Parts: sequence; C-alpha cells; structure tokens
Amino acid sequence: MTELGTVHGVVLNGTGGIWRVRRDDGVTIEASLRGRVKKSNSGKRADGSLRRDTISAAAETLKLTVGDRVVLEQEGEDGAWAISEILPRRSHLARRNPGGGHGERIVAANVDQVVIVFAAANPEPHPRMLDRFLVIAEANELAARIVINKVELVGGADEARKRWMDYERAGYTIHYTSVKQREGLEPLHDALAGVVSVLTGPSGVGKSSLLNAMFPGLNLRVGEISESVNKGRHTTVGGFVHPLPGAEGGYVVDTPGLREVGMWALSPTELDQCFPELRPFLSGCRFADCRHSVEPGCAVRDAVARGDVSKARYESFIKLREELEGVKPAR
Repeated sequence: MTELGTVHGVVLNGTGGIWRVRRDDGVTIEASLRGRVKKSNSGKRADGSLRRDTISAAAETLKLTVGDRVVLEQEGEDGAWAISEILPRRSHLARRNPGGGHGERIVAANVDQVVIVFAAANPEPHPRMLDRFLVIAEANELAARIVINKVELVGGADEARKRWMDYERAGYTIHYTSVKQREGLEPLHDALAGVVSVLTGPSGVGKSSLLNAMFPGLNLRVGEISESVNKGRHTTVGGFVHPLPGAEGGYVVDTPGLREVGMWALSPTELDQCFPELRPFLSGCRFADCRHSVEPGCAVRDAVARGDVSKARYESFIKLREELEGVKPAR
C-alpha cells in the first residue's frame, strides 16, 4: 500500500473499532486503529516531564481513549484513514475499573479541568460522592470546579449555596445553575470556552441539558430521572468529545453517569494532599507520617476544632483514608 498523507487529530469517540477523529483542519473523519500502534510514554506529559505517580499513569499497553491526539495515515487505493500513533498525553483523568477490580480506566486524555455536576435535588446529592470526584481530580493534578444544577428545586442559588459553603471555603469555584430558569449559564459557558473540560458526576443531574442550553447545536440526548429509584438512567454510551462552537473553541468531554467511583492506586499517605483546605496545616503536625486521626500534636485536628476546616470534609477524609488502607469504615 502507498502512504498518501499523514496528519494529526483529536479522538472524539469510538465504537466497534472505528474511531471518529477531528483533524487539525477541522474535518471529522472515521479511522480504524492499526494492530500495531506506536505507544507514547503515558507516564510523561507532552513536554517530557514526569507526572506525580498517585493514580498510576504508566502502563505497558496504552489504550486509545477520547481526547487522545493521534497521528493519522491515509493509505491504499480507497484512501482509508488509520490511526498509526498515539501522541504523548499532557494529562489524563482516570478512575478504577468498575466492579471493584484492580486496574484503571482512562476516562479522557489531555484534559485541562474537571467539571463535576451535581443536582441540588432530584436526585438527592451526596457530598461524600462529590469528595471522591474531587480527590480523583486532585490526584490526577487537574483543576476542578463544581456545578450545582437544578437550583430552582430548592428555592434558587442563594438557598443552594448554604449547603455547599464548605467547598467554597476549601477554594473550589462553584456554579449554581438552572436550565429552566436560564440561571448561571453564561459564567459556566465562559469557564468552558477555549479549554478541554470533562463533565462528570452522577447520572440524572442534567449534564447533557446544561450543554445543550449553553451550546445550541450539540443536540445531546437528554435522559429522564426514574421516580421509582430516584437514580438517573444512563443515556450517554461511552465518552464523547464535543468541539464547542464559537471563536474561543474548546472541547467538552461528555461522560456516562458514574454510579461507582473508585480511587484505585491512590496512596493513603497522599490523600491529605488531595484536600486543599488541609494542605496549609500539614507541615504543622508533630509527626511527618501523621494520619490526622488520633496522633498527638496534629495540626489538622486542631484546625478542625477551631473551625478553620470543615468537620464534615474532615470526616469524609478520614473515611476515605480508612477505605484506602483497607479498613472497613464503621457504620
């Protein structure tokens, strides 16, 4: 076969061995994955620097995922496109494989920020699940922002804010939104423009509705909330990278609702670094290996007692650490 051309592109989604790739010239094509694809070093960023090994980035086999930048080659008489190389990732978002098994699943590559969407109500939000999402973003060294959607169900943004003040105190940006009332959409739109964002969160919180409201033309399928179990039905099959319209550009990675979030390969000793409000106090602990549980001279527990750190967030940290250490949390 004769090579006709080589170009670069971004993987948008894939199914059945065929991947949709947006070439750098803006044209979207379909490409197959070669049997022997050149694999970049997934433990390094695109500039060659090493990533912090909290959620393991190194693997012998680098599986193609949405957001990957790839080399495309056009071959043969029919001019079919094939993916011949996966280029180095500057970042990625990973989660544990479902079912409690070991191994990680890359949700998306080359991500700039994680946008975690929860509903103010219907389905009822669970802050400790949010803490898990935030820890995974922190462990992947990705900026995170929070969206509390459907605020009209609890009386508006001011009422919703009362429940989530601990996260504002921790330093996270929170967007309070309502698609029905067109509230808070413009600031969130601006936060997504020009960058690559992963939208994640439980099923049924309105991620697709938010994207449709902010970026007309995406036409994402919108699911329904099951009244019988108060859990969202899965509507998105696999990750999908959406090029955003407008002069600023950018991409949004729409992911399936994650019913199970795990923190595979995160060291218990590094969990405190994934809670930004704890970081200023870590160096003040008497012991360098302080677990911030019962040790004397713990600056973190002193900060909680003074009210400088949220008691609820601290308790969430303790439970997550027990989980990572293999200790079944007491009920």
